[in-house]
Amino acid sequence: MRKVGIVGCGVIAKKLLIARESGKLTLPIVGVTNRSEQNAKDFLSTLKNPPQYFPRQKLIQESDLIVEAASGSIVPELAKEVFKLGKDLMIISIGALIENPDIISLAKKNKCKIYAPSGAIAGLDGIKSASIGKIYSVTMITKKPLDALEGSPYLVDRQISVLKFKDEQEIFSGTAREACIGFPANINVSAAVSFAGIGPDKTKIQIYASPKIKRNCHQINVEGEFGKLQINIENIPTENPRTGRLTVMSIIKTLEGLEDSLQIGT
Repeated sequence: MRKVGIVGCGVIAKKLLIARESGKLTLPIVGVTNRSEQNAKDFLSTLKNPPQYFPRQKLIQESDLIVEAASGSIVPELAKEVFKLGKDLMIISIGALIENPDIISLAKKNKCKIYAPSGAIAGLDGIKSASIGKIYSVTMITKKPLDALEGSPYLVDRQISVLKFKDEQEIFSGTAREACIGFPANINVSAAVSFAGIGPDKTKIQIYASPKIKRNCHQINVEGEFGKLQINIENIPTENPRTGRLTVMSIIKTLEGLEDSLQIGT
């Protein structure tokens, strides 16, 4: 059974640790590291059977698989450290792969694997299957509550505060690549959709800020020689409005699936 190490100790990491303690996650978590050691240790002290806190290099040495649960900015450096030691990496901030595609070739060179859970999205198996043939278009429309989008780099650069919105407004229209750069903390789903289908420069993204909703909503429309595919998701946020509950569930299921004898889906 693989030994898991977690980098980061925010909402996602805490949910994984709680899942391990409750038995929903059966893979052993050998340790945690975090930018703030004290914050991580404070949370670990609330658990009945906490894993150890390790400096990052020691954590990588002790683990078979590292779960990045920090932020996209850490991914390039972390990937180099992980692959250098021949370990596998699960990337939650999958948008980082769009800006740093060399990470994929580095994993291949070192015979390591990158795992990217489906996160807050559904239907990726259908998009992946469709990519065997010709896909004509992939469009994703995302609608989120105001606090889930406030402070995103795209909005900050344009001095836009969505908290002032009284009605639903479109705040972005462009490619998945542009969306991941402008909204790195909450549009990782667009990266997953683009990798499954026709790539980050052909996948079209529209983002709406809405004061009328409390869920993170995504609609994906795919057209190709197979026919048409439409996927609708309404994801209830965690304590972090940028992260949906389905994201955490997806990570747990992906980790559990590593040990499954039966693999279902594409």
